[in-house]
Amino acid sequence: MFSSPTSSSSSESVAAGIVPLHDVVCSVEFIIGTGSMTVRDCLRLKHNSVIPLDQSAGAELEMRVHGIPIATGEVVILDDQTALRVTKILPPTGVEIKE
Repeated sequence: MFSSPTSSSSSESVAAGIVPLHDVVCSVEFIIGTGSMTVRDCLRLKHNSVIPLDQSAGAELEMRVHGIPIATGEVVILDDQTALRVTKILPPTGVEIKE
């Protein structure tokens, strides 16, 4: 269950407690889109096959850390490298955000 700190001091102690984790390497994925296919269609795949996705062109990409969605963003080019500009941080799984 996710809970937010109630005071500045408890927030600081939580931040200090994760310092040993700062150098842990995480698997990060950027999902362009998703879709579904029949096994028959999968078996017919060949070079230059086109697979339709559920997302529309220009839709934001989903960023996952170890398979868990944490943010969405848009593709940008930064110093001749492809990068992701984060546009939204997603709430932890099972947490409702009231707006």
